[in-house]
Amino acid sequence: MTSATTRDVTATRPLGDRTGRGRLTLAGAALVLVAAAVLSLALGPTGISLDAVPRVVRALLAGGTASPEIARERLVLVDIRLTRTVLGILVGASLGITGAMMQGLFRNPLADPGLVGASTGAGLAAVAMIALGGGALAPVVALLGTEAVPVAAVIGAFATTLLLYAIATRQRQTSTATLLLAGVAIGAFAGALTGLIVFGADDRQLRDITFWTLGSLGGAAWPKLAAALPFFAVALAAAPLLARPLNALLLGEAEAVHLGIATEQAKRLAIAAAACAVGASVALSGVIGFVGIVVPHVVRLAAGPDHRIVLPGSALAGAALLLLADTIARVVVAPAELPIGIVTAAIGAPFFLWLLLRQRSGIV
Repeated sequence: MTSATTRDVTATRPLGDRTGRGRLTLAGAALVLVAAAVLSLALGPTGISLDAVPRVVRALLAGGTASPEIARERLVLVDIRLTRTVLGILVGASLGITGAMMQGLFRNPLADPGLVGASTGAGLAAVAMIALGGGALAPVVALLGTEAVPVAAVIGAFATTLLLYAIATRQRQTSTATLLLAGVAIGAFAGALTGLIVFGADDRQLRDITFWTLGSLGGAAWPKLAAALPFFAVALAAAPLLARPLNALLLGEAEAVHLGIATEQAKRLAIAAAACAVGASVALSGVIGFVGIVVPHVVRLAAGPDHRIVLPGSALAGAALLLLADTIARVVVAPAELPIGIVTAAIGAPFFLWLLLRQRSGIV
């Protein structure tokens, strides 16, 4: 996918200072993620703090029957809070990194994982399963049970992504412009179909659809995480392979080809990674907007456009943002819980505007 010439180009200073601001940005994002993970484990509507961790660990190592108090602490810390924390890290990292991939691939700062149809397709399939699960899709619900909606979301993400790729590819050449325009069209069409389904839904279905489309990490469970882990792993493993091609694409697609970059291979890998990550994310947590489009911007403002920094930085920052948002969603109106999509927008939008104003003033 790369050549010696490419290595020379992608290592040049104008793409970013990997030894200065880049490393400082990655270190800062990692520290924020650690702090967010600790808060996620420590805070919640149930009055159990991190002081219980040593007791739970000792009880797990000792085996046997624990006291009712330690059993309750283990249930809250290990089976509820830790599963949410792990899910938040996986979903946030995947949304951040796929957002950075899409913005680099399309060379468009407004691009996000939804632009390749993955989010809209997953959303349409899940809403259809919720609304039609008691009717036309009842046999599917009977077969899959509580997994019907997540499975539908994954299938929807892959189906729309494959459709988009087929539309944009001719004679084994994929047009980035056609991908962009077709993605917008497919997203609009999927949105129209979703609206049509919502129009015909009853009150109970409308409530389920509304909460699902606003996102939540409340459905986290170890078996679900284990089933979705391979999909998340594809996106996270693809990032190191895409850093140099995306850096070359900053110069333009023709220039990247002349530099020896296998652009078609890079496009296929990026689209497949986005479909895997977004499909798994939507299946487990619903539709969570804002992370994929804003986090890469924040990292780029802090460290420059080098994708060797932007991709891992977006993964760390996306995970940290989602964990902080989930913690706030759980505690601010406890024992009720806010949809996480509301919190991600409320936290990220003002911070993003502040960064843009600082950049325009020449402070950053």
